[in-house]
Amino acid sequence: MTSSTLLLVDDEEHLRSMLAAALRHNGFGVEAVDSGRAALDVLPSVRPDLVVLDVMMPDLDGFEVCRRIRSDGSHVPVLFLTARDTTEDKVRGLTLGGDDYLVKPFSLEELVARVEALLRRAGQSRPDAAMVCGDLEMDDDAHRVRRGGVEINLSPTEYNLLRYLLVNQGRVLSKAQILDHVWQYDFGGDGGVVETYIGYLRKKLGRDDAPLIHTIRGVGYTLRLDES
Repeated sequence: MTSSTLLLVDDEEHLRSMLAAALRHNGFGVEAVDSGRAALDVLPSVRPDLVVLDVMMPDLDGFEVCRRIRSDGSHVPVLFLTARDTTEDKVRGLTLGGDDYLVKPFSLEELVARVEALLRRAGQSRPDAAMVCGDLEMDDDAHRVRRGGVEINLSPTEYNLLRYLLVNQGRVLSKAQILDHVWQYDFGGDGGVVETYIGYLRKKLGRDDAPLIHTIRGVGYTLRLDES
């Protein structure tokens, strides 16, 4: 099972980091970039299910980014974020192909609700409370993990790490990404802690004959069924 992938575009570093963390906490995969040009560059490779797009940016504003997305034939839903609450701006955004408009300041709960609503309209849905990979199951509502029907006791950090891997299963995650989203600090921190906790998880998940966590040398880690 994989989550919906969001492309988050905002030039304000603190806000971008906070929004990305909140969206990931709510079960979404997030690719965050700091400019309109960067968004257009990564769009073909990320192939997001939804774009969360700030309007006021210094290189290309959100309206122009949306116009270019639509001119390329993409129908990906776009949620505008803006500090401007005028009818003219809203009409312009929606005319250019935007799907919704969220005015700053807004609550994180409202952002998540708007994202969910747009995904439903686009035929997407939120990940289920139970996330599964092979015989591994995580029930987020009950905060329980089982493999092969046997319950596995995890520390809070181990649980958060496994959840991040499950939400992004099949994707290769770098140490920097894992540090940022599990420990909430940048790669200036000690990357060795990631290796340590990956080791803890591997031992607790067991099944050397059917490993789920794989090391991609020089890149990072991924959780997936071994297809070999």
